[in-house]
Amino acid sequence: MTPPADPGLTDLDFDTYLRRVAAFTDEELIPGEAEMAAAGEVPERLVRRMAGLGLFGVSIPRAYGGLGWSMTQQVLLTLEFTRASCVYRSRFSTVIGLCSQAVLDHGTEAQRREMLPEMAAGRRVTSFALTEPEAGSDATNVRTVARRSGDGWVLDGEKRYITNAHWADTLLVFARTDEGNAREISAFLVERTAPGVTTRLPEQMNGHAEGPVAEIGLDAVTVPGDRLLGGVPGTGLKAAMRGINHARLHVAATCVGQATRMLEEATRHVTRRRQFDAPLADLGVVQAELGRCYAEMEAGRALTLDAARAFDAGEVPRQRISAAKLYCSEMAGRVADRCVQLLGGEGIVGPHPVPRMWRDVRTLRIYEGSSAIHERNLGRAMIRSVSAEGVLPDSYRVR
Repeated sequence: MTPPADPGLTDLDFDTYLRRVAAFTDEELIPGEAEMAAAGEVPERLVRRMAGLGLFGVSIPRAYGGLGWSMTQQVLLTLEFTRASCVYRSRFSTVIGLCSQAVLDHGTEAQRREMLPEMAAGRRVTSFALTEPEAGSDATNVRTVARRSGDGWVLDGEKRYITNAHWADTLLVFARTDEGNAREISAFLVERTAPGVTTRLPEQMNGHAEGPVAEIGLDAVTVPGDRLLGGVPGTGLKAAMRGINHARLHVAATCVGQATRMLEEATRHVTRRRQFDAPLADLGVVQAELGRCYAEMEAGRALTLDAARAFDAGEVPRQRISAAKLYCSEMAGRVADRCVQLLGGEGIVGPHPVPRMWRDVRTLRIYEGSSAIHERNLGRAMIRSVSAEGVLPDSYRVR
């Protein structure tokens, strides 16, 4: 069993906690990457250490056993711990973003008091089961069905590409509760070990190999009535978007953290690698590549922190969050490709961390909404806003 987070963490001010997480990243997570890659999974000792350091509870209010850091503080923390492999983050990402925020804002008080303290301590890993073979970006096309049965429900369907599903304790499952209304989607808290629940890992992962997603089968799964999130059918999509918007900003910060690490590794390489009797770093074309990467990385950092501050001001800036996720995931891909190129043969052969991260960051252009979906949604929001108000959405324009 995963031990609870150190209770002394709540006595730390944020700057002290941030330094502790940065040291943990440098001293344990980054050195543990080779062990993780060799084992094909995140070592359990590091999962326990992440839980003990409170990383499962950074977004959960202190009233429910978490650390209750603001969104800006969560982003700053993410920038630090994602300098290590982003696979580490995947082990607690579904807890701190997708699931905890849906439970926090849309669960009943009884559900919050049962779930959130266990989640914050790392004792209850949760998984966000929305995507299906015919429903991903189009969440309204969910085919999984929940039918009333006495005081409870019976669920049938299948989910795919679900992070943490294979080792989750509880699945947040989205299902249709009114067959005549495709938009009436509800969320259920389903124990992974319940009769009728099966999970299956893929044969191959192209990135995030040590933190594979899974398929979920739901075959006549009986769910008690009190496991309907919020106790009211039809609120599933609102709950989903609450968690998704939170997670998208975390993904944007993850992309910046990954770019930071890759650039540090690539810069270190070109200062040591000599060609034509001089370090590669002396070549103007190399300096230009590094400079372009740095500028794009810093633009992503600024955009992500700006969206986080707007979030903390009291309103979810959906378009800025979408823009941050879109820009930063594309930016991380460009930086990764350039860094592999700067490494030359070492970027293709051998255990250097950059090519592994290059494969991993490619997935981030798909997770939490693909780039194409964000582009489309932003364009639609712009057209609506300018047509109605004459200004862009989430605009800095003085009104």
